Amino acid sequence: MDLGLKGRKSLVTGGTKGIGRAIANELAAEGADVAICARTEADVEEAVSALAATGVRASGRTLDVGDGPAVRQWVDDVAAEFGGLDIVVPNVSALAASPDLESWQKEFNVDMMHTVHAVEAALPHLEKSDAGSIVVISSVSGIEIDFAAGPYGVFKAALIHYAAGLSRQLAPKGIRANSVSPGNTYFEGGFWQDIEKGNPDLFNLALSLNKTGRMATAEEVANAAVFLASPRASFITGTNIKVDGALTDGVQY
Repeated sequence: MDLGLKGRKSLVTGGTKGIGRAIANELAAEGADVAICARTEADVEEAVSALAATGVRASGRTLDVGDGPAVRQWVDDVAAEFGGLDIVVPNVSALAASPDLESWQKEFNVDMMHTVHAVEAALPHLEKSDAGSIVVISSVSGIEIDFAAGPYGVFKAALIHYAAGLSRQLAPKGIRANSVSPGNTYFEGGFWQDIEKGNPDLFNLALSLNKTGRMATAEEVANAAVFLASPRASFITGTNIKVDGALTDGVQY
C-alpha cells in the first residue's frame, strides 16, 4: 500500500535505535524526508548516513531531549531546513520505573515535557501542512498496572491523554494526533535484551506473559506508527493503538 508519504517532511526523536530507528527507516522507505536526534554523535551520524542512502533528505542532531529549549530550537531548524513539517513523532523515554524522586523527575522531563516541547514547537509548521500529524509513542504500561507501575506507567498514561486532548484541539486545523502503545519490544541493544542478559528470571516471566510466545519487533511497532502518521489514516485521530500481541487483557472501548 502506498501510504502517500513521498516528499513529506518528518521528525522523530530518538531515531538511532529501537522503535525510533525503525520508524525513521520506514518513513524513509516510504519516501519521506526524515530528521532525527539522539545523545550520541556517532550514532546520529550513522543513522543519518543510512537514511540518506535511501534517497531521501536526512538530518540529525546530537541533543538531550530533556533540554526543552534545545528541542524547540531543533524542531524550528528542521522545519527551516526541510521547508516545513508534516509529521512529528516524539519517541524518547527515560525508561525510569524506580519509585524514587529522581525517576519521577526524569520521566516528567524526558517522556512528558520533551513531547510537549516538540509538539508545541512543531505546531506553527504543522498548521501550514495539508496533512499534519502527531504520533506520540506511549506504552501498554500506560493503560494497565504492570511491573513498570510508578513514574514510567504514570507518564505513559499521561501521554495517551495528552495525544487525545490534542486531537480535539487541533482537528479544526486539520492536524491529527494519535498515540501508539507498544507491548514488550525486543531489539538489539534494547531494554529487554539487557534484561535477558542481566535478569533472566524477569525476562522469562515477561516472555511467559506474551500470549504469542514472543515479544514485538521494533519494525512491527513502527508499522503502526507510520500508518497513523500517513495521509492514509486521514480520518483517524484521538486513537491509541496497542501493538502488544494480546499481551494486555483489558478491553478498549
